[in-house]
Amino acid sequence: MPKVCQITGKKALVGNNVSHAMNKTKRRFEVNLIKKRFYLTDQEKWITLKLSTSALKTINKKGLAAVLKEAKAQGVL
Repeated sequence: MPKVCQITGKKALVGNNVSHAMNKTKRRFEVNLIKKRFYLTDQEKWITLKLSTSALKTINKKGLAAVLKEAKAQGVL
C-alpha cells in the first residue's frame, strides 16, 4: 500500500539535502502516517485508516462522519 493519507491525500515530496558546501543530493520528505481504527456508529462496524497526523487532528475537531463525507466529496476516499 502506498504511503498516502486516505483522508487528505498527502504523499511524499521530493527535495534536496544541501551540505555546507552547497552540494545537493536527492531526498524524500515522507508523510507522518499512522494506522488508526475507528468505530462507525451509524454502520456499526470498525474501519482502519492510514492517516497523516494532521488528518487525525481534523477528525478530532470535526468528527469522523463529517471528515469522511468531505473526503468522498473530494474524491480522495
